[in-house]
Amino acid sequence: MSRALTVSIDAMGGDAGPGIVVAALLKAIQRHADVQFLLHGDEAQLAALLAKHTKLKNRVTIRHAPGRVAMEDKPSHVLRRGKDTSMWRAIDCVKQGEAQLAVSAGNTGALMAVAMFGLGIIEGISRPAIATIWPTMRGQTVVLDVGANVGATEEQLVDFAVMGEAFARVILGLEHPTVGILNVGSEEQKGSDAVKGAAAMLRGAKLPMAFHGFVEGDDIAKGTVDVVVTDGFTGNVALKTAEGTARLVGLYLRQSLTRSLFGRVGALIASSALKTLRRKLDPRASAGGIFLGLNGVVVKCHGGADAVSFASALDMALDMAKADINSRITADRRSISASQVPA
Repeated sequence: MSRALTVSIDAMGGDAGPGIVVAALLKAIQRHADVQFLLHGDEAQLAALLAKHTKLKNRVTIRHAPGRVAMEDKPSHVLRRGKDTSMWRAIDCVKQGEAQLAVSAGNTGALMAVAMFGLGIIEGISRPAIATIWPTMRGQTVVLDVGANVGATEEQLVDFAVMGEAFARVILGLEHPTVGILNVGSEEQKGSDAVKGAAAMLRGAKLPMAFHGFVEGDDIAKGTVDVVVTDGFTGNVALKTAEGTARLVGLYLRQSLTRSLFGRVGALIASSALKTLRRKLDPRASAGGIFLGLNGVVVKCHGGADAVSFASALDMALDMAKADINSRITADRRSISASQVPA
């Protein structure tokens, strides 16, 4: 995509406020020389922050939005009364064609609801999904859905597979990604009707992917497949469990290395290896929640994001827009629909 891109940003979302957004923009302009940014939020507050950084003067435009979506706000409330919020305005700029992508660290449920209402869903896709990039023993795996849909029909699971393999191809650079459906066992007779039905459809699909079949929970961290497909309830539980386990391991490691003199000496000797481990487990390197299936690019950053994390979300959103990922998803979904038509 050769045209210059504009990013629409909900500057008031998240726990840390707009200060981390401005700090993230300082990183982003070094990586993306031809990108413009629209900041939505309290004009006085944003202007004061930008005034400290002359490098952003010709790259950032402020759009005043007096309202803010709180983390506890219900999506239905935001849809009814949230048109003056920075989140709504950020999505609306994409809808109106003023920007090609939106990034927010705000309320996940509200952001998905506003994005679905404002942008609509890609033709042929039944429901959008939230994807995340999971660190594994082999590198990285795309997991979806991790929270947008509590349950999923076989058609929706197929849609998730299509979106996941398209994402893996254009963003992770995998020519023929492997795809698996999360299940209670790898045997074909196990699982719900939706899971077994989706597997049957994917086995016969003519897509640029290799359908692996069923995978189990431990296969995610193993990196058995490049894309793991599941419903949002299961995916969110798996994600939160993994995050909690990572924090527990980190706590145990710190306690072990500081408990004695020998432990502290060992930590000093192994400092280089420990820094590498810290980088691999650093959640700030992850973009957060990647919304797939919408008529527009939307990335949800972690609510507690710092500048590094927000900049990572900007990078991911820009990569998706430049790769025109939605065109890939549309083409692949049409391919499956055509293969299901009787000869």
